[in-house]
Amino acid sequence: MKPVTITDDNFETEVIKSENPVVIDFWAAWCGPCRIIAPIVEELANEYNGKVKFGKLDVDDNQQTAIKYGVRSIPTILIFKGGQVEDTIIGAVPKGQIVQKLNAIV
Repeated sequence: MKPVTITDDNFETEVIKSENPVVIDFWAAWCGPCRIIAPIVEELANEYNGKVKFGKLDVDDNQQTAIKYGVRSIPTILIFKGGQVEDTIIGAVPKGQIVQKLNAIV
């Protein structure tokens, strides 16, 4: 299961109105640490398939959403539940750190 592409246009439908918790990876193509964390996000999308929705939002193409949620550094991962931000992870962190935060919410 690949992460869904999230845009300014589909953010409301895919994230805010989602019945499952949603993990959004805010990234950009030029960002080295984003490339480090991308395979971890894909692994987790497979491991949590059916329980958590995973998405990737390119901050260069979707600045409106990045600004709305105060994303100033990438990669930033926001974990949403019930349309609200439940947790934030900034930087290329180890998989275990993301799993720990996810398990506290799921």
